[in-house]
Amino acid sequence: MSAIIGRKLGMTQIFDAAGAAVPVTVIEAGPCPVTHVRTVEVDGYTAVQLAWGAQKDKRATKAEMGHAKKAGLEHAPRVLKEFRTGEDASYDVGQTLTVEQFEAGQRVRVVGTTKGKGFQGAMKRHGFHGRPGSHGHPKKRNVGTLGPGTNPSRTIKGKKMPGHMGDIQQTLRNLRVERVDAERNLLFIRGAVPGARNSLVFVKKP
Repeated sequence: MSAIIGRKLGMTQIFDAAGAAVPVTVIEAGPCPVTHVRTVEVDGYTAVQLAWGAQKDKRATKAEMGHAKKAGLEHAPRVLKEFRTGEDASYDVGQTLTVEQFEAGQRVRVVGTTKGKGFQGAMKRHGFHGRPGSHGHPKKRNVGTLGPGTNPSRTIKGKKMPGHMGDIQQTLRNLRVERVDAERNLLFIRGAVPGARNSLVFVKKP
């Protein structure tokens, strides 16, 4: 299992050996200390809990500070995230994971939170084509019919309608790691990943 917590810095481009431009997302990932290890004997499954960042002592609860002190950290972390591992994986509390566990050419899974776009209509939210826009049609961006009126005489649950758009967790699989900068704790991942600049992302090798 290779996993790490980081933040999205933005997008840029790099050039491969053939001179072709490759669009990449730059992620500042780690270092992430191990704060807890779960085992089959105690918890019924295997997992490792990673920490990222540090928060001010006045903002941390006593439980958070005690958990951090037990793992050998000076300050309570900003983020705690648990990743499932295989039964043969071996981790120790206090161990630090960095971007060095990844290498160029690997395929990874990236989890992030998409940009929130507030309340939006059905055309923008779901990609509806809209109703006729000519001859002065009064409701060209209207959703249209919401269901049969006789039976079942109600709107079916799950109907695509206007509402809150974005700000949801999204997972992108099979993304390629183009470059690893261990000195600056940077991962260069091909293509776009969910989230705005400085948003939190989780990178894991499937």
